[in-house]
Amino acid sequence: MEARKIYNRIAVLRQERNISRKDLAEKVGVNFQTVGYLEREEYNPSLDLAFRISEYFGLPIDLIFSTEPLRPLSQELLERNRGKEE
Repeated sequence: MEARKIYNRIAVLRQERNISRKDLAEKVGVNFQTVGYLEREEYNPSLDLAFRISEYFGLPIDLIFSTEPLRPLSQELLERNRGKEE
């Protein structure tokens, strides 16, 4: 069985917070090149690494990773907030 492609928002989140690949890599315990592979979607993270990244950014894992192309984060948050108001 072929592995599914995992899409992510790592680059956007890292840029928003002005964090280098090296800094993120050190915080989650991987090589900085791994962060580059993840951002270019050339490598799927292990479940453990996905959780470490999620915990580092303080966001739910499904806001960072998806098996389908991701919509802009602002759109995602707006829709989630609308669901809470109803």
